[in-house]
Amino acid sequence: MKQIEVTIMGQSYILGCPEGGETSLLEAVGNVDREMCAIRDAGKVKARERIAVLAALNLAYALAERPAPSPAPPHEPALANGAGSEGTADIDLLIRRLDSALNEDGRLL
Repeated sequence: MKQIEVTIMGQSYILGCPEGGETSLLEAVGNVDREMCAIRDAGKVKARERIAVLAALNLAYALAERPAPSPAPPHEPALANGAGSEGTADIDLLIRRLDSALNEDGRLL
């Protein structure tokens, strides 16, 4: 496991990171740092431990409020009996999957 050094609210930490997970870990660190700094800068809480707990709660709440991802539709076979080429069936399947993923935001086509 790789180790990387990060800074959160001005303090340095060495964190273990699986290979290829650096980008995700650094994004998480950035989120935690922003949240903790915002709480500190609001001026009402001074203790680092309380800031960390409040930041964790805020981030957990935001995560819980995210809409659950839609399950992937079952794999649909290509059209049979020459009703269309395999490429067209693949594009149609892709459009249906995108429409399913974007169901709350509107249709792709």
